[in-house]
Amino acid sequence: MESNIWGSDINAKVSFEPLFEFWEAHLVRDCTHMASMYQHIRAKFEARPQIQGVIEDISIINEHYDIIRPLMTAVFPPAAFDREIIGALVPFSFQPFYVSPGFQRVFVDNEYFYNNVIDKLPAQEIEKKRLKIYLLVLERIYGIKTPRLNSVDIKDVPDQETGLPRFYGVTTDYQFLRITPPEKLPDLSQEDRAYIRQNIISTVVLSRYIDLSRFKFTGFTLVRAMDVTESEVISALERDLIDQHSIFSSEGIQLLEKRLQTFFQRPDIHLSISAVHGDRVMVIKNDCTSAISCFFTNAQHMNLDEFEGSVWLKAAYGKETVRITDLSLKKDRVPAEDHAVDAGIRSLLLSGLRYQGNPIGLLEIFTLKPDDLSPMEALLMDQVSPIFSVALKRGLDEMDKQVQSIIREKCTAVHPSVEWRFEQAALTHMDRMRKGMTSSEMEPIIFKGVIPFYGQSDIRGSSLARNKGIQKDLKRQLQLALDVINAAGQYRSWPILREFRFRMEAHLDRISSDVTSSDENAVFTLLNHDVGTAFDDLERLGGQVAQKVQIYRAALDKNSGLVYDKRRDYEESVYYLNQVLSAYLEKEDSLVQETFPHYFEKRQTDGIDYMMYIGASMNKDQRLAPFHIHNMTLWQFMIACGLACQTEQVKPRLKVSLDTCHLILVNHTPLSIRFRFDEKRFDVDGAYDVRQEIIKSRLDKALVKGSGDRLTQPGKIAVVYDDPDEGKKILEHIRFLGSEGRLLDDLEFLDLDDMPDVRGLKAVRVGVDVAVRKGNVVEMRAG
Repeated sequence: MESNIWGSDINAKVSFEPLFEFWEAHLVRDCTHMASMYQHIRAKFEARPQIQGVIEDISIINEHYDIIRPLMTAVFPPAAFDREIIGALVPFSFQPFYVSPGFQRVFVDNEYFYNNVIDKLPAQEIEKKRLKIYLLVLERIYGIKTPRLNSVDIKDVPDQETGLPRFYGVTTDYQFLRITPPEKLPDLSQEDRAYIRQNIISTVVLSRYIDLSRFKFTGFTLVRAMDVTESEVISALERDLIDQHSIFSSEGIQLLEKRLQTFFQRPDIHLSISAVHGDRVMVIKNDCTSAISCFFTNAQHMNLDEFEGSVWLKAAYGKETVRITDLSLKKDRVPAEDHAVDAGIRSLLLSGLRYQGNPIGLLEIFTLKPDDLSPMEALLMDQVSPIFSVALKRGLDEMDKQVQSIIREKCTAVHPSVEWRFEQAALTHMDRMRKGMTSSEMEPIIFKGVIPFYGQSDIRGSSLARNKGIQKDLKRQLQLALDVINAAGQYRSWPILREFRFRMEAHLDRISSDVTSSDENAVFTLLNHDVGTAFDDLERLGGQVAQKVQIYRAALDKNSGLVYDKRRDYEESVYYLNQVLSAYLEKEDSLVQETFPHYFEKRQTDGIDYMMYIGASMNKDQRLAPFHIHNMTLWQFMIACGLACQTEQVKPRLKVSLDTCHLILVNHTPLSIRFRFDEKRFDVDGAYDVRQEIIKSRLDKALVKGSGDRLTQPGKIAVVYDDPDEGKKILEHIRFLGSEGRLLDDLEFLDLDDMPDVRGLKAVRVGVDVAVRKGNVVEMRAG
């Protein structure tokens, strides 16, 4: 049976001439006895014209097996003939004419090559195989090196005995294939060769340069296969177990059981996974009835003491796979073992699952027949148990998250410094639920008498920098598109090309001074929905037009369909600077948390801002020394200095130069904060305390009275206050930090313009000596 799935234009025939050439070049020249053997074989071939040259009907090959077998010993070594899986095929077909016994058994006897491959081969795979023909022509005829000609394909073939799939790594060898080009072979220019290399995997492009129907392919191809079932199943298990639903759903467990049946080549084995968590054991087998988000919630839950003295507990805490030949013969069985015997379980392989040396569960393989699992299968068990250990650990982590979600169901994630209070409230809530109060709500969580601390480091001019990036990208994309249209105009005098040119030049003129969001949308629509749709057809004009189209497309971002270079530079710079500042702030806060725990939350936009609260009510011991308030204010000053230095030191790494302005709000008036269950966040409690939030929301645009200048300036710290006593303490902090060389001698005392609902604020502003603490920038990866 012959197939032309590679294309009816392929002229491929069997010939033994390439093999004779191999004998002459590699065997006859260096080995006398091989020379005499070759002469004998050659003489017999010459007496049989049916198998000389190109063989049209390969069925005649079987009639000359006596002479073909010694000829093929150069390819099929006698010592490995009965062990290797190797076959000689008609070029570019699935039609074997000389195969080893292994190849016959695996691929031919079950008609795998015909029924399974030809009828079911996806179109994408056929395209890949046809691509290899082009690559062979490029490499052998035109001298263009091509990749992956000898790549390994993984094929699954049903085992004739078990019916389970076996996996084979298949490689194709083309060394005995001769390619005869047409008499007049088209030349490829350097430009053609460069274009081909850029499109080396496109059969559409390659077909423009190579007409396969004009080439003759003679000889044969070799197909070698190796059983890779074990490694393939392990890889598949690893992929399956990355997906948490693989063991968290009934479908996933069924799939894993089938994988292991293939791995062991045993369709009768069954899988069970157990997790040990505290004093409970959670067991799941392939008999669960519903898809679930965490299998432990649907598993059979039992107390650990029910397994005391059992084979399962011994294996779970042991370090080696335990093999039980017949569970029914075990003396002094515990009730759990009796239940298993009653269910028909006899042979077992038990492997303890461990994570970082600690036992976390058990992997169990079992059958219903005694003495049915061998020591060799126990060795196989050792290969897969580590994979299940990692997956089970993830399952346990998932369960812990669900336990925590009960506590935080109505509170969301909370800061560690106040988690103790939420746990108290959650325990009270759960206790009420146990008593039958199904409508129980979480009790109010209020911290009274706490001191707020607010600060921010804002990236100045970020909107302007982004707009400039957009402007440069749009101008470049328009110019690249114009290059295509201008090049096309040299080939065709179509009026639409002139209209495209007119519209793009109008946009270029419009955005030359400034750009708006409407300009960005208009350019996108023009280039992607109007002009760009013509580029596929314009590319077919070839020459300079095709090159310009390729240059245009290469410049586009794959996701947005726009030139995105300058915007990406801006976004990466903002992201990188934000990451550095955020990492620095978190690092410094973690150090202060060690000396005095406090509530801390941080937001990250174009820059960062943070909010802290400290107070006796937020600590379990209900104590707060007064000096901690002044210590935290001084810490804020030091952090602002550090953030300014971080900005200066990271500037050389930024693709777009950015500056930061730093602000601190000092308000030591105690207030109350309440957790808002509807918004799942803390907020000030009470009308008077809302003033703190109002001031925070207005400060970003605060102006200096009498000048109209922004309060915040690059490289400077602005400190806002309204209490004169607090102002005096601020000056003490500034003098101290000035003595340490952290601040410049440029202190300013400022009054602020009144803002809606905020009046009478004062401020001081001082520059940061950014040369201090050089080299302490937090290391982050750009992008």
